[in-house]
Amino acid sequence: MGPGPVPHRRGRGLFAFRARRRPECGDHWGMNVMAAAPLRYAALGAALLALAACGAEGHGAGRPCTEIGAQPGLSVAVSAPDAGRVESVALRVCWDGTCREPRVELHPSSTAVPMGCDGAEPDAGCGAAASPDGGKAGFAPVEGLPKAPVRVTLTLRGAGGRTLLDERVDVTPEATFPNGPDCGEGAPQAGLTVAGGAVTVR
Repeated sequence: MGPGPVPHRRGRGLFAFRARRRPECGDHWGMNVMAAAPLRYAALGAALLALAACGAEGHGAGRPCTEIGAQPGLSVAVSAPDAGRVESVALRVCWDGTCREPRVELHPSSTAVPMGCDGAEPDAGCGAAASPDGGKAGFAPVEGLPKAPVRVTLTLRGAGGRTLLDERVDVTPEATFPNGPDCGEGAPQAGLTVAGGAVTVR
């Protein structure tokens, strides 16, 4: 496996990494950003950068695929300025007569900032950075989550446990393709966004 991304900080609250293209991967990098662990000022999600080697043959076009998978679950994003008042979130997910209440922790969210490449060569190093955007985000793993309608109750609480939002929405999780459509589908996921006090499904 070739060299992976090299994390480093650039300035206050900015997290960056650099990675090299791998010629044997075609247009792929040989790595994939599943998410990033909480940083001091920013977090991209629920797990560290996930790396996997190229080499497994893809489906259809024969394009190399990585071994990266996807976890079934729901993501929650709370935009600024709402996020400033939110201290905790609770989820209740129901289908086929059963309900699950997965744990989800919110962390400061970030926006990706491209930092360019060192050159145009196939093995040129490229960089990206994560800069805080004032929001909060988290991911709740939900084992057995189907690609079918589920009912989700989202509750946001602020200081002292005060309920800021308590909404019930119908969501239909969809299959993910962490390696692209030519490499087979991964586990189903869905997302909820809170902005201006309203919940939308994404």
